[in-house]
Amino acid sequence: MWQELLIAFALLLIIEGIMPFLYPQRWQRMVEVLAQMDPSTMRKAGLASMVLGLVLLYVVR
Repeated sequence: MWQELLIAFALLLIIEGIMPFLYPQRWQRMVEVLAQMDPSTMRKAGLASMVLGLVLLYVVR
């Protein structure tokens, strides 16, 4: 089980690194927009992302 978790974490790091590597200026602007976002809106977006991930994981498995 630990090996699968480490693989998932490695894939997360790879996917997260794609945008700053390919489009550094766009990524900086996106981070600036996120920094100005209301915390409750960001929390709702994070919850939606987690729920979508759980649904996708359930469908795939």
